[in-house]
Amino acid sequence: MIKPDFNAMSKQELKAYVLQHRDALDALEALFSRRSLNARVVRFPFAHTDLEWQQQQETLRSLLEAHSKPDSAG
Repeated sequence: MIKPDFNAMSKQELKAYVLQHRDALDALEALFSRRSLNARVVRFPFAHTDLEWQQQQETLRSLLEAHSKPDSAG
């Protein structure tokens, strides 16, 4: 299998690739390397219970959905 050239991909193409190939750590690293220095950082504490884990997933899902809207920067 031929490895894609992540440097040749636009940021949107790379995001789509990462979403389709969730185990491709090299693609994720390439995407992270393009992160703006002014980007908002969201940190989550370690989840100690299943409920905390589910709450974090919901929060992250909401953030990602809001960020992926066409009018959002990113």
